[in-house]
Amino acid sequence: MLIPQTKRRIIFHIDMNCFYASVEMAYHPTLKGKPLAIAGNPEERKGIIVTSSYEARAKGVYTTMPVWKAKQLCPTLKVMRPNFRRYRAASKEIFKILAHITPLVEPVSIDEGYMDVTDVKHLGNPIQVAQHIQQQLIDRLDLPCSIGIAPNKFLAKMASDMKKPMGLTILRKRELHRKLWPMPIEDMHGVGEKTAKKLHTLKIQTIGDLAKTDVYVLKQLLGINGERLKNRANGIDSRRVNPDAINDFKSIGHSKTFPHDTTDLVEIRQLMYTMAESVEQRLKSKQVAGRSVQLMIRYHNLKTITRRKTLNTHIAEKREILQIAQELWEKHWNNEPVRLLGITVQDLVDEQTVGKQLDLFTYKQEEENDKLHTTIENSWQDEAVDVAPKTSFQKDFLDDYKR
Repeated sequence: MLIPQTKRRIIFHIDMNCFYASVEMAYHPTLKGKPLAIAGNPEERKGIIVTSSYEARAKGVYTTMPVWKAKQLCPTLKVMRPNFRRYRAASKEIFKILAHITPLVEPVSIDEGYMDVTDVKHLGNPIQVAQHIQQQLIDRLDLPCSIGIAPNKFLAKMASDMKKPMGLTILRKRELHRKLWPMPIEDMHGVGEKTAKKLHTLKIQTIGDLAKTDVYVLKQLLGINGERLKNRANGIDSRRVNPDAINDFKSIGHSKTFPHDTTDLVEIRQLMYTMAESVEQRLKSKQVAGRSVQLMIRYHNLKTITRRKTLNTHIAEKREILQIAQELWEKHWNNEPVRLLGITVQDLVDEQTVGKQLDLFTYKQEEENDKLHTTIENSWQDEAVDVAPKTSFQKDFLDDYKR
């Protein structure tokens, strides 16, 4: 008996070009064709470039570059603060357009996602489908994108990076030796700086070198990830496009960089209050609660620590999140100036599965906790001011387009 072969998939990776900058250009057409950068604190010497237009990149401006240096390289550079509500709204419309073509859409970040268009026939062949998507995004949103077309997610991702902006690249397995293997190992999706350095110890300089290296040697160096990377280098990736993956988020967090390194406790408390409030809102919008709270502290010298506390019950209230974050802060802050803070609630579960069954003892304990929470809430509320939030685009935002 013949075993039917699995249908060959046609996978797209949609990658929006210079997304934040492109959204700003769509809102302000006079910026088109000009060097533009988005930075957290444009007026501050320590402001960092978040993203930039291709015109700015041509002048040497790149992500993480200090604003002052970017302006030295490109005196005509226009620098704008990020407008995350605007970017989130644009992302929602992008994925609505994609989902109208096929329900098999998997957002992976605010500006990129996968589509399985294997069964999309009404728009023509895959190239015509991709051209239709690019034109729809331009006509309706004035936003450019690059699209990678391949038989699996890894190759589609690699293909979308090969030509920008408005690129359309097909990457077939039979072309790996010509298109993929000559690329530096640092350019391979899934290979970070530390992994690349380890691979260099085996004299692996290109993706082709990795593809040909003995799997046992790679597993000795990188564990199971070594085998996974070798498979990817050889064009093997069995992951399917999963529209439900956006529901698999396990944490919701919020972080913000201060406009200057600070030890000012009033300023720090103001920011922690704002972040806890944001996390509460997002937890409630997803109807989830978490069992642990993590505090991230990044110091003036970029040294970063994360400290976490796991609780006996699940929480979703601002006052509870704030209380735990404050405990972690008081215990672990080393009194040095702080550059960035982040609060994350982890180990999430659906709120409906969380039920507090209080006996007489725990009821009295809860009552005392409520008094404490009220005290903390009142004291922190007095100091809280309007600190501009930096939205952390985690997976909890990625199903907006379904609403």
